[in-house]
This record gives sequence, C-alpha cells and structure tokens, in this order.
Amino acid sequence: MIEFNLFLYVFLVVFIISAISGWGLTQINVSHLRRHSDRVPDVFAGEIDGATLSKMTDYTATTSRFGSFESIFTDIVLLVVLLSGVLPWLVSVIQSLDLHFIFSGLIFFGILSLLNMLLGIPFSLYGTFVIEKKFGFSTITLKLWIMDFLKGLAISAVLMGILLGAFLALLYYVKNFWWLWVWLVFASFQLLMLWLYPIVIAPIFNKYEPVKNEELKEALIALMAKAGLKTKGIYQVDEGKRSKHSNAYFTGLGSTKRIVLYDTLLVSHTNDEIVSILAHEIGHWKKKHIIKQLLFMEAASLVIFYLIYRLLEWPILYSTFGFEQIIPYAGLLLLGVIAEPVTFFLTPLGSMAIRRFEREADDYSFRLTGTTKPMISALKRLAKDNLANLHPHPFYVWFYYSHPPLTERIKRLEAMEK
Repeated sequence: MIEFNLFLYVFLVVFIISAISGWGLTQINVSHLRRHSDRVPDVFAGEIDGATLSKMTDYTATTSRFGSFESIFTDIVLLVVLLSGVLPWLVSVIQSLDLHFIFSGLIFFGILSLLNMLLGIPFSLYGTFVIEKKFGFSTITLKLWIMDFLKGLAISAVLMGILLGAFLALLYYVKNFWWLWVWLVFASFQLLMLWLYPIVIAPIFNKYEPVKNEELKEALIALMAKAGLKTKGIYQVDEGKRSKHSNAYFTGLGSTKRIVLYDTLLVSHTNDEIVSILAHEIGHWKKKHIIKQLLFMEAASLVIFYLIYRLLEWPILYSTFGFEQIIPYAGLLLLGVIAEPVTFFLTPLGSMAIRRFEREADDYSFRLTGTTKPMISALKRLAKDNLANLHPHPFYVWFYYSHPPLTERIKRLEAMEK
C-alpha cells in the first residue's frame, strides 16, 4: 500500500507546483500574445500583414493549448500509476517469472516505455494530422507516419536495451563504484551516437544527398574554408515529405561531421540567406558551444549517477510508493520521476546559457560574412514561414527560450550592421 508520509507530501507539493507553473507560464504567454495580436513589430513592418499576424497568433495559441492539455494528461496518468500501486504489482508479476535481475529490469522498463509510447500516439496523430495540417505545415502521409513510428520504436528498443542492459549489469555486478562505471559507459555511448547518427540512424528515416545547387555549394565550401573548418560534405535532406518547416544544422563528430540543409529551406530561401544561416552554425563550432554543452552534460550526468548511487537503497523511497522491499530497477524509475519536477525549476539556467551562445554565434556570423542583412532577411522569412510568436511574454522567454526573441534578435543584428 501507498504510505502517506512527509516524503510523499513534499513530492506531491513540488510536483503540483511545477505542473501549475508550467501551465501558468503558457497561459501568460498566450494572453500576452493576444493582447498584442493587432500590432506588427516595427522590424517586421512591410514584411507581415494583418492576416498573417492573425494566423501566427492562432498557431501559437492552438499549439500552446494542445501542449498544455497533453502535459496535464501525462501528469495525471503518472500520478495514477504512482499512487495506485500499479508499479509494485508489475514488479511482483515480473519477479514471479524468476528471471535474472538484468532481464527483470529490461522487462520492467520495456513495458512502461511501450505503454508511454502508446499513450502518446493519439497526441502525435492529432498534432500532426489536425493542427499541423490545419496551418499548412504537415505533408506526411499516414503510411509514412506509421513507418516512422515503427522504425523509431525498433531503434529505441535496441539502443536503450543495450544501454540499460549495461547499466543494470554494472549495478548488479559492481557493488561500490558502479556509478562511475555507468557514467563512463553513458559518456562513451553519447559520443558513439554523435558519431554514428548521420551515417547510420538518420538515413533510416530520410534520404541524404549532396546539395544539387552548385553555386550554393561552392559558397558554403568557401565559407567553411574561411572559417578554417573541414567537413565531409554538404547534404540536403528530403524533410519536405513530412513538413513544410525549414531548418539547417551541423551533425556528426570527427570524420562524420557534415552540414545538412532541409529541402524546404533550399526552396524558400536565397543563397545569401542560407550562407548566413550556416555562418551562424559555424559560430557555434568556432565558439566551442557544442563541446561546452557536451562537457556540461557529462559533468552533470556524473553528479546525477552519484546521487542515484547514494539514494537507490533509501528504504523510504520504496515504502512510500507501496514496495515491500528494495528493487533497484524500480528505484531508478522512482528517482527519475521525483527528479523531474525539481529540475523543472532549473530550466531558466540552461535557457540563459544557450541564449548567450546564440548571441555569440550571431556575432561570429557577422565577423565571418561582414554583414547581417542576409541573416535579418532569413530570420524574417523563417518567422513568417514557421508562424513564429512575435510577442512572447518576457518571463516566458526568460524561463524557456533557447533563442533570443526574434524582434530583439533582429534589432540587435540591425544595430551591428549600422
């Protein structure tokens, strides 16, 4: 039975406060947007008309409401699972099979992961085929969506099975310093995935081919040479078969490093705009933002694994949620659930750091190309094409935004040009 003690009450208070805070931030943001929905920001004057601004407002409001509903539903399901005794019952069923600890843990997480994916299917379908279709973004067919889902399920099962299996094996066989070995495995796995992703995983979902626009290709190669960077290739990807949203990014590590451009970006933007977008991405590499984020993640994961080690055999963790004995693989799940509402309040720290990286990348792009005009043009086009929120609430920006708001960012770029 669930033990209603101080530990549980504290968890529930923090959980509910974090859930209400997330919902409240979304409502504040949408309300702020609607209050300013009749005013086109000065930097977008002549670029966006009233009808487009209204559509942008509706898109943000619709996706925000839907996201809030999904989040609330997920939180309710999680609380029901935690407080109904489902987890102890599931563990008892698995233990009755008399399997090895490692296989028991894999089955436990496998069942819960599968149920979580199944619960997410209606939201994914509605978001893709109703909301995104309504606003003219979704181009994916149901057949392709199903194929993507099945491929993703298979890849997740294999990769997470390998990683979790190694985790459970170390937890079982290495008694005192398993947390350090787990961290080494986790860090190595991350680096391996960064290296493998562009050449093994990504091609399972999309077709990658060298950029066909020779003029653009030469301009991008010249830009890379000017920045002192080498890459194994510049590719375009057929993302337009799923969505009209556009993007460009660096991917890979070492010998698999490459530039990828969405086919939708190639159609909707000029060569100069694409070059400016790439210059911004180069700025991230030259300023070592990717390495800094990776190092931070590795350091944070080391601390997290040590904390797990210290708390995993904490009796109250199990008795609170109905377990009669310590079950380490169940404890891993419980610690993850407890940590989530706590880490929610740390979100602004990460957001602020990444926004700083974005400004530094903009600065480098200006130094590399000598102008911000193409970047300004690209941002305005991206805002219009992707129906971005031009009036986000400042507090919402501070808490969540990984990029400076578009209006602020464009003003800064204009000042640099002057």
